[in-house]
Amino acid sequence: MDRNSQNPEFFSRQVGTARRFFLDLDPSKRSALTVVSGGLEHCAPDYAIHRTAFPYFAVEYVIRGRGQLILGEESYTLKAGVVFAYTPRTPHHITTEPRAPLVKYFVDFTGTRAARLLVDCGLKGGAAAQVFPPDSVAMLFEELIESGTSTQREAYSVKLLECLALKIGAKATAPKEAESPAFAAYLRCRSLIERDFLTLKSLDQISAACGMNNAYICRLFRRFDRQSPYQYLLRLKINYAAAELQKPGLLIKDLAASVGFNDSFHFSRVFNNILGFSPAQFRKLR
Repeated sequence: MDRNSQNPEFFSRQVGTARRFFLDLDPSKRSALTVVSGGLEHCAPDYAIHRTAFPYFAVEYVIRGRGQLILGEESYTLKAGVVFAYTPRTPHHITTEPRAPLVKYFVDFTGTRAARLLVDCGLKGGAAAQVFPPDSVAMLFEELIESGTSTQREAYSVKLLECLALKIGAKATAPKEAESPAFAAYLRCRSLIERDFLTLKSLDQISAACGMNNAYICRLFRRFDRQSPYQYLLRLKINYAAAELQKPGLLIKDLAASVGFNDSFHFSRVFNNILGFSPAQFRKLR
């Protein structure tokens, strides 16, 4: 749901759901850096953007789905982890694959330092790159969305944008590396873990499901991620369990079993290691 009732005309209507905000759409031309708008869009199957120009600088970040991007004369494939930017003078065309609609964050900004910010991102003048792991900058985009309703939202959003640029610059690599067979194998394994995390219980099961041996899949995650495949599996299980704890009357032993733990004490230890609270303590925080 959009945070403001009267949305700017440049907000696409070809979205299923969205969380978007906008601030001052006509900031001072003398400002160093100003965030204008941002959000998260779940694109509709017919989503298509065709612009020869845009009022602001923009950075967009794909977290799910597939699509195509044309920036000027360069073409790119959009998929999880691709980040791209364009300037007010960069012609850009964004389309989604109808069977796998894009889900993407965006932030629009302007100011005398805006072009320099794209240099910090490694996206000078409008370009695309891949960030590793694919979800590594999602949290900063989420904070940007939250900043749209804070009392100090203008100043806070600028600081978050600066942090975002540095994070992208540190995590990004050229698109050719992202098209490598190794990265494709990593994404395939990651997607399988995300799909079947409730039933998978071990590294052996992950490897068997992916059709790879333990050593190779661990090498892939060391290269492209910040955690092992088993650690990623556990984090998905615990994040799911944390959400389920909101349900009244749910016994912890039943919750443990539902995410693949035979021992509720082991489940509680893993929960505490990942979130810093036992399940019982976490439930009291909600």
